[in-house]
Amino acid sequence: MRRFNIALLAALTLSTALSAAPAQAHDRTPPPGLANCTATACHFDVPPGTYDVTVRVGGESAASTAITGETRRSLLPETATAAGRTVTRSFTVDVRTPEGEPTGPDGTPGLDLALGGTAPALADIRVAPAHHARQIILIGDSTVCDQPGDPYSGWGQQLPQFLRKGVSVANYADSGESTVTYLENPLLWGTVQPLIHPGDLVLVQLAHNDKTTDEATYRANLETLVGGIRDMGGRPVLVTPIVRRWFNADGTLNNNTALLVNGLGVDLPGVVRSVAAAEGVTLIDLTAQTKALVESLGVEGSKAIYLYNEKKDNTHTSAHGATVYAGLVRDELVARHLLPEDRVRVG
Repeated sequence: MRRFNIALLAALTLSTALSAAPAQAHDRTPPPGLANCTATACHFDVPPGTYDVTVRVGGESAASTAITGETRRSLLPETATAAGRTVTRSFTVDVRTPEGEPTGPDGTPGLDLALGGTAPALADIRVAPAHHARQIILIGDSTVCDQPGDPYSGWGQQLPQFLRKGVSVANYADSGESTVTYLENPLLWGTVQPLIHPGDLVLVQLAHNDKTTDEATYRANLETLVGGIRDMGGRPVLVTPIVRRWFNADGTLNNNTALLVNGLGVDLPGVVRSVAAAEGVTLIDLTAQTKALVESLGVEGSKAIYLYNEKKDNTHTSAHGATVYAGLVRDELVARHLLPEDRVRVG
């Protein structure tokens, strides 16, 4: 009798387990994919963190697809596919709150992607937590930040499209900031410094709003940022500011407005160069590079780089201009062996 009860109990247990199995399989949550997308956008309910996104674009008809994410960050440049063909691309994205400028609104929780291009076609998409991704942190002003509204764009907003899976951009640039205000605001330096991990690249471009900062203070502030990055194990990179589009009669930009010599006569790019040399810090001389580019384009050709046509703005860049300038930064990171070439998208 006892043996029978044990057998019966075993049979009942097996029967219960078998009957429960389909329900368990049915309740299993599918991995994030196309079910999270419409024809123009995708939304993934994920917590803040770093995520690898793999997409397959193209389809039955010829297509041309671009992807932006969060606050208008360019994540995949426009990618053309022939009819009947698809291509697979991957990138890594930083998801945080606030999702754009650190002093701006929180934005939408989770990861949001927008499909663009002249003929967008998304065949498949997968999102997964990134493991061992390298991080590029950006500290800067409105010429670098994730601008919330068209037609404005910072070069940091366009930089992700030049990077492949395994490198993310965490853009903590904020409009209107100087070295003084960035260090003072707990939402800025006080928030960013603890997020720096050993080996992270931290690019610093602050000058446009240091209009009344004296040379000693500006130098000390840059040294404070460099030291604070190194204290966390990060790798500081000082970036001289992009030029303002302010031509002389002879077609050059050799004037204080264009080259960011402030109201006290402080040559801000010159101080950045000096601090980089004294501290043994990698320098990206974006002032020199953008000066040469803008002068080569001339008075008319350079209007498209900035927002002259739209806003009569000779300081802030268009999406096109920001993309061109982000390409210059990409090239410098590769040339200085700060990024492996297999993590960089060329062209």
